[in-house]
Amino acid sequence: MSTLSGKKIAIIATDFFEEAELVRPRDQLRDAGADVKVYSTGTDPIQAMEGDTEKTQQVDVDGTFADLDVDGVDAVVVPGGTVNADHIRTDEKARAIVRAAYEAGKPLAVICHGPWLLVSAGLAEGRRLTSFPSLRDDLVNAGAEWVDEQVVVDGNLITSRNPDDLPAFVDAIEKALAG
Repeated sequence: MSTLSGKKIAIIATDFFEEAELVRPRDQLRDAGADVKVYSTGTDPIQAMEGDTEKTQQVDVDGTFADLDVDGVDAVVVPGGTVNADHIRTDEKARAIVRAAYEAGKPLAVICHGPWLLVSAGLAEGRRLTSFPSLRDDLVNAGAEWVDEQVVVDGNLITSRNPDDLPAFVDAIEKALAG
């Protein structure tokens, strides 16, 4: 039996997300037995990017942010990508999703530029977090302790810096769900 059999994971993203930060966790968590679904602002496929400048594949969406019932999932994952992160942080439904996951104590895994959503949702203050280095000032100004580590687990928040950290990021998600 797979380690995450029966676990349900929601990935929330918009167009121009960093491809590896959505696709690799989605596929690896599915391979571990989890039911992983992708949610966005609409139902059309969303555009992946590599390094914010090169369009890659489009990824199918399983539902909208409005369709996502946080009570029905075991974890929420937020990929980065500068444009994705800038758009998603302004979406009230996305902010409500991460607040609900956080308040329910569910693993909330956020990578790269994704922690901008934590700032906009009011979840950064007093937390130990990492992110893409350019977000350091934003996180510190929001009251977080920013550290330069490949993965940081602070309670139910899991953060990582960039695609190079994906092995540690996905491992931390698996451990949080299996534990």
